[in-house]
Amino acid sequence: QVQLVESGGGLVQAGGSLRLSCAASGSIFSINAMGWYRQAPGKQRELVAIKTSDGRTNYADSVKGRFTISRNDRENTVYLQMNSLKPEDTAVYYCNLKNGFRGRDYWGQGTQVTVSS
Repeated sequence: QVQLVESGGGLVQAGGSLRLSCAASGSIFSINAMGWYRQAPGKQRELVAIKTSDGRTNYADSVKGRFTISRNDRENTVYLQMNSLKPEDTAVYYCNLKNGFRGRDYWGQGTQVTVSS
């Protein structure tokens, strides 16, 4: 089984920064993608950023230039550095692992990020 444990959420003022971390454990294949999704109240869950095991990245347009995703593959950990935060970034952020060639999805429990204006 695979377990994802997130940390780093919290309350920050607009313009501030937060760093999210997600540690994966269990049966993790060398081919995978790790990333972050978010879900605001009343909205669908959306991709924020994702990075594959071969180094490709994809960001939501709304966070490009402000958020940076990185990985430590030795520790199966993914990070999301969030700068210049805006109130519209307020959401529950979920860590995601797409495991193996078939990309089976695993999710973390979610961490709240609240940006005050």
